[in-house]
Amino acid sequence: MTAHRDAYARLVLAAMPEEARLGLTLGFVRTFGVPEIATVLHATGRMTGAPGARAKATGAAMFTLIGEGPDSAAGRPVVAALRAVHDRPGITPELMHYVLACFTVCPLRFVDRHGRRPATRPERDAAYAFHRELAAALGLPEPPGRDLPGTEAWMAGFERARFGPSAEGRALWAATLGLLTARLPGLPEPLAARIAAALLDGPLRGALGVRRPPLAVRALTAVALRRRSRRRGGADRD
Repeated sequence: MTAHRDAYARLVLAAMPEEARLGLTLGFVRTFGVPEIATVLHATGRMTGAPGARAKATGAAMFTLIGEGPDSAAGRPVVAALRAVHDRPGITPELMHYVLACFTVCPLRFVDRHGRRPATRPERDAAYAFHRELAAALGLPEPPGRDLPGTEAWMAGFERARFGPSAEGRALWAATLGLLTARLPGLPEPLAARIAAALLDGPLRGALGVRRPPLAVRALTAVALRRRSRRRGGADRD
């Protein structure tokens, strides 16, 4: 680890790894709301054909980069693979910046809402430092926004302009629904689809054609996730 990234790495890898993993999954799902991204992801066939394998590979790549750094011996092959995968027509620097923003912002949001404590200022600063480091390693221009709040503001504006319904986005959501609910142990299985929908906000539900679950389901999900985090957490290891 390096000094500018280690607080974020400790949060993701040691303090609240399950929350971070769910947040990363939701960050990936969030990209389905952008038709251009959904079209590219759907065309590969990997998400609809083997969503578990794709999600595992994505999670392993991100955890390696967060823990070791993009310029480490372990990180450089991951960066090279990411550059190769995304070097195709239709993937612009703006879309890549949005994907990276989702992978940075969404885990922190999940920790804040469902973890045993919110992310600290040093953790947020370290997350943004990692965001910039990875963008540079991927050969992207300077990220939009000068800090994490600026990135979130840019991300919100991008979503207002680019979120929209698509058959590909709906198919990707259907393919990953089981994967998401499998990461929510302890919640009633008959309510799995509604519980997963409770983790999506209004704009994303609209883009993916997902109905808003009843208030009781949303409340049950929030309470269950918070209790699980506190039971698993014990003493904070930061």
